[in-house]
Amino acid sequence: MRWPLIIILLTAACSQEANHLGNPLMLPVSGVSTVIGNAAYEKRRGEVELIVKSNYETIKADIRAGGGPVLTKAMDAAGIPERDRPARIIQLQSDMGLYQTTPGALVTALMVYGG
Repeated sequence: MRWPLIIILLTAACSQEANHLGNPLMLPVSGVSTVIGNAAYEKRRGEVELIVKSNYETIKADIRAGGGPVLTKAMDAAGIPERDRPARIIQLQSDMGLYQTTPGALVTALMVYGG
């Protein structure tokens, strides 16, 4: 009675479906691509952070006004698509209390919206 159960369990372990580890032979390649992806993200985040922290009061005024040159520059750096920007500005306006004293929260929101 045990052998059929063991065979079923072993057969189920040989699935061709995706798993969370992926192909073990590809781990070095995926590790390198992760490092490259993280470096690109950190560079982009650094640019957004510099814009936001250097122009914090101006960017808050741009958000309240529904747009402006500094907010546009920050959205460009974050990679937010132009077609999404009107909705994102409305979201930023509704969450303005979060960004009132914390520039890091605004940087994070812009990076999330930028993907």
